[in-house]
Amino acid sequence: MSNSVIDNLSINTIRMLSIEGVQKAKSGHPGLPLGAAPMAYTLWSKIMKHNPENPNWANRDRFILSAGHGSMLIYSLLHLFGYGLTIEDLQNFRQWGSKTPGHPEYGHTVGVEITTGPLGQGIANAVGMAIAEAHLASVFNKPGFDIVDHYTYALAGDGCMMEGIASEAASLAGTLGLGKLIVLYDSNNISIEGHTDIAFREKVGDRFKAYGWQVLFVEDGNDVEAINKALEEAKADKDHPTLIEIKTKIGAGSPKEGSASSHGEPLGAENILKTKEFYKWSYDKDFHVPEEVRDYMKTLQERGRNSEEAWNKLFVEYAKQYPELAKLWETYHSCELPVDLLKEEKFWQFEGKTATRSSSYEVLNRLTAYIPNLIGGSADLAPSTKTYMKDQGDFSAEDRSGKNLHFGVREHAMAAIANGIAVHGGLRPYVSTFFVFSDYMKHSMRLSALMKLPVIYVLTHDSIGVGEDGPTHEPIEHLAALRSIPNFTVYRPADSREVAAAWYSALTQKDAPTALVLSRQDLPLLEGSSNEALKGAYILKDYSNGTPDVLLMATGSEVQLIVEAAARLDEKGIKSRVISMPSLEVFERQSAEYKESILPKAVRKRVAVEALSSFGWHKYVGLDGAVVSIDTFGASAPGNILFEKFGITVEKIVEAAENLK
Repeated sequence: MSNSVIDNLSINTIRMLSIEGVQKAKSGHPGLPLGAAPMAYTLWSKIMKHNPENPNWANRDRFILSAGHGSMLIYSLLHLFGYGLTIEDLQNFRQWGSKTPGHPEYGHTVGVEITTGPLGQGIANAVGMAIAEAHLASVFNKPGFDIVDHYTYALAGDGCMMEGIASEAASLAGTLGLGKLIVLYDSNNISIEGHTDIAFREKVGDRFKAYGWQVLFVEDGNDVEAINKALEEAKADKDHPTLIEIKTKIGAGSPKEGSASSHGEPLGAENILKTKEFYKWSYDKDFHVPEEVRDYMKTLQERGRNSEEAWNKLFVEYAKQYPELAKLWETYHSCELPVDLLKEEKFWQFEGKTATRSSSYEVLNRLTAYIPNLIGGSADLAPSTKTYMKDQGDFSAEDRSGKNLHFGVREHAMAAIANGIAVHGGLRPYVSTFFVFSDYMKHSMRLSALMKLPVIYVLTHDSIGVGEDGPTHEPIEHLAALRSIPNFTVYRPADSREVAAAWYSALTQKDAPTALVLSRQDLPLLEGSSNEALKGAYILKDYSNGTPDVLLMATGSEVQLIVEAAARLDEKGIKSRVISMPSLEVFERQSAEYKESILPKAVRKRVAVEALSSFGWHKYVGLDGAVVSIDTFGASAPGNILFEKFGITVEKIVEAAENLK
């Protein structure tokens, strides 16, 4: 069988499996797989370096289906190329407990590199992976030993190109000259509402050229030879990322070809028959894979196996010549910290009054001595968020070895890029911005949690303490919003020691992201604070010998206020317990016995204090308790004035405690 014949048969197999999966599920998106199958097949069979027998091979090429709604495309590819998905898995598309959910999910389906579906995310994730590849190559590669040498490919559609996150990420990728990033643009001019002309008439290629990308064009999305040539040309340009615009027809070959109705609904039994007639698909059985295709796929799998075997042999020689680097490779790719920070006394030692953003800066720069694969930066705010690592260099088009990333004012892309870095492996990413701007990152932060990625978010200027910048920059509802995300840990430390605990918790968290919410204003080093903060909540001071009259709890800058309020209440004969609660999520993971020891059920008089929204605190204060908080927007004035005007004061806390019945 000639190459063109087996290519066409394989492509049509992908098409048929995809539309049959959607039809059986009675939901899904058949249009993209029908149009994009040739480009995806060409990439996977002729260009991409991957070994289905080891989907986690460190030097594999990465593939991201940014247009994740077309998930049956990647599931069909994973089945044919031998990643373990069965025909039964394809038949259970979008069903309960299946390995083939409606959109690709990282950690759920073997071979899926990252969770996609929210459009544009995949392009930004791909930028993160390309950054990781470039940085790791600068650390580990030696002459004759290209240990890190792989490409990142993304398949995106018109919808991805409309999303702002894609523009943010593409702009940065061009600036950084990420030559091993290649995006295949499935350009079919159709979205859910109809022809893209109604909302999207720009020349995407010209936009990407302006970003600093190489832009290639393939007129016919069915032309395997032209697609292959464009991919080879893209790989040859090591100085620029490449966009390959490939003109396709959504729902190609079906009666719904070129129509919006083929985007997100099954073709229907009759239309599937007509589609099969168009492609001269003569097999009667649904979900059929011709033997010729299965045999051909085995040869491709063997090629992938040989690629990894060659790399493994290279690494053995590498380890002999560069044993220290080989050892460092293991450190970079381990989930464990290279040192036990709990035993490092210097890590926990602090003096004086300082903003928690400043103590975080101190902790971060201490960590560079212990953890070699920290990498991160801010959305153009490092001098304010205090997230620059001294003597670690700046990652750029000219220097891939730098560990400080400059994302520019691109919060949403920054968070998605961090997800890509984390998924790639080998690096520990952190990103930062002002807390109020976490709204710009929210969806990517949610995906961090969904994918169980230990990305660290450093969020500063955490309350009305921001002061003169006013309500646009003063977070109110943001803590409640982050705390509401499943599998997301939030730390709002009260002093430097709690900051160290927050960083330690974040770095030892293997399957969840962490947000460190930090103050702009200086805070005192509290008597009694310690790494007990690793339990999420602990007793800072107890004025009772037994059961207290009232429980006072707070986070961050407000802890110092409840410390003073407790002393005043004691003078009035009211015995209180001062509880610092830097992380409600971590506290909830503790045993029932520990939680009872901190917040005894018998004590119903409780006051929670936080200079943000009260939302969520009633779980801890109950029906009889009080919350001293802010449920309006802030204002522009010096921070200390705002705390007074909004009633976040010792006097108000004492008054609230005294008024409890």
